[in-house]
Amino acid sequence: MSTTEKAPAPVTGHGPGGSGGAPRGPRRRITDENGRRMPVWEIVLRYGLLLAVLALMIGPFLWQLSTSLKGPHEDLFSSPPKFLPSDPTFHNYERVADTIPVWDYALNSLKVAAANVVTNCVGAALAGYALARLRYRGRRAATLVFILAMLVPVEGIIIAQFTTMRELNLNNTLIGVLLPGCVSALNVLLMRNAFLNVPYEIEEAAFVDGANVWQRFTRIALPAVKGTLAVVAIFAFMGAWDDFLWPLIVLSDPERFTLTIGLNYLHGTFANDERLVAAGTVIAVLPLIVLFACLQRYFFRGVGEGAVKG
Repeated sequence: MSTTEKAPAPVTGHGPGGSGGAPRGPRRRITDENGRRMPVWEIVLRYGLLLAVLALMIGPFLWQLSTSLKGPHEDLFSSPPKFLPSDPTFHNYERVADTIPVWDYALNSLKVAAANVVTNCVGAALAGYALARLRYRGRRAATLVFILAMLVPVEGIIIAQFTTMRELNLNNTLIGVLLPGCVSALNVLLMRNAFLNVPYEIEEAAFVDGANVWQRFTRIALPAVKGTLAVVAIFAFMGAWDDFLWPLIVLSDPERFTLTIGLNYLHGTFANDERLVAAGTVIAVLPLIVLFACLQRYFFRGVGEGAVKG
């Protein structure tokens, strides 16, 4: 990432040979991560690439937001396309709520996502601390099991998961939707690496003072990895909120449908009305934006704390 440094200000004098007037402020120059001064073309290239990536990332969402606000008489496929609606309206959101019980579906998704955040934060923190700090036989083998679990595709075990839920009588329940993803292997490895970055000397000092394992975990290690916990919370919420395949398989009662399944029925019923589909998409994405906005200051710090090392 480029940084900005201040160059020394030129000295101006009022004596013989000196130029009059007030001294100018310090000039700024942009440098890279190595302290090398960046030429203008490189600065323009970097910012151009950033703007291009930004357009690719948020462009589709902004287009969906614009489509959801367009009235029934506006042409969605005009050439050239019109990005801003001429007569913005929220009527499409009201039609979505009138067509399907979207708020009930959103509440079901919120229940599953919130429970998934709690189980992943608690389970991943406990397992990550055990893998990073505790000394016991088979610790490396347990770490390898979590790494291998990440390599198994969901489609390869989804039949076994469905059979297990049926045997436990958890089919067609929100608990059955939650249970297979309540602790993610990726989140456990993130927490493990975050705990490994905490200096051992701090816990050794606490051990000398008489702190047991639980006290060292809750009072020393856990507060030091709050950023990684925020990353785990975001990943867990996004994974549960956006999940479509598993809820579609395990749920059969429309009253227990999550938002992704409900919006799929909206799309199938009104495939020609892109305004309703766009409004439903915005409703589904909005909680993710709010969550990230609340936890963004912890997110970037947590990525560095819990980065998976090679």
